[in-house]
Amino acid sequence: MRDKISPLKPELMKKHNFSAGPCILPQSVLKQASEAVENFNGLDLSLIEISHRSADFVAVMEKARKLVLELMNLEGKGYSVLFLQGGASLEFLMVPYNLMSIGGKAAYLDTGTWSSKAIKEASLLGEVEIMASSKDANYSYIPKGYDVPAGIDYVHCTSNNTIFGTQMKEFPKTEAPLVCDMSSDIFSRELDFSRFDLIYAGAQKNMGPAGTTLVVVKDEILGKTGRKIPSMLDYKVHISKDSMYNTPSVFAVYVSMLTLDWLKSLGGIKEIEKRNVEKAQLLYNEIDRNPLFRGAAATEDRSDMNVTFLLTDDSRKQEFDALCKAKGINGINGHRSVGGYRASIYNAMPIESVAVLVDIMKSL
Repeated sequence: MRDKISPLKPELMKKHNFSAGPCILPQSVLKQASEAVENFNGLDLSLIEISHRSADFVAVMEKARKLVLELMNLEGKGYSVLFLQGGASLEFLMVPYNLMSIGGKAAYLDTGTWSSKAIKEASLLGEVEIMASSKDANYSYIPKGYDVPAGIDYVHCTSNNTIFGTQMKEFPKTEAPLVCDMSSDIFSRELDFSRFDLIYAGAQKNMGPAGTTLVVVKDEILGKTGRKIPSMLDYKVHISKDSMYNTPSVFAVYVSMLTLDWLKSLGGIKEIEKRNVEKAQLLYNEIDRNPLFRGAAATEDRSDMNVTFLLTDDSRKQEFDALCKAKGINGINGHRSVGGYRASIYNAMPIESVAVLVDIMKSL
């Protein structure tokens, strides 16, 4: 008699990590990073115990900055790359400190929780004009057909909304500096990055672990506000010190560098965009096909990074949740602002994991 096959032990089950952030990273990157924590560059010292001013770590920082400019096609175009701390939340304040003149005004597009937080911080330093908002529909769409006001210091937008699952497909046309929070879709799709004067992004969505924040800024837009800026909030100070005005998050910068190098090895942003579109289409096709599910975001504004969806029959929730748990699905509960589910399918998410989720949806 054939022995009964025992269930796969939980510790051996493959996990499919759909967490919105901190999120999945490439397995090869995790392996390299873990090795560096024990012995970095053959020094018999850990990465996290060497000086950030040592030649070994300075080389990491320089390579990370170079990879950013290379992947974005911004080499030799007058941009500086910074790896700072405080997340995008600190950038909400640093941006107006560095770009809003005394008594000045900025224009913001309100498309979600993070843009509204950015508006709140900018309002402490000057006048903020909200060009358009989708708050009236719980941020389920991206506003269109709005006018960019004249006489402003800069325009601010958020390219992808992690919570609500919307993504900008077009960006404001403006003569003023264009600022974009790209925290949750940085390096995921081809854009003309030279259209933007300042880009910032927390690392923990698509680039690395929590702890560092990427800032890409056009040098010529700085130093024009007429205000005194605290040193820690001054982009020019950080540029002059090569992101080492204070001790950087060495581990987060190192892992970000590894992830950027991994992306380059795949063929860069062009190649990863193809993969991301394929993953998103696979999941959205099932949401649209299956009468038990419906998308939370307007179809034309759906994000390729954060797929938000709901059950049309709440009585099936317990069954669906149990199926997901049994198959190792992790991190798909929707944000309380939306409810339902959110599958974050960032660059490192393999399409095989998306297929597992789709198969569960089909079996329900």
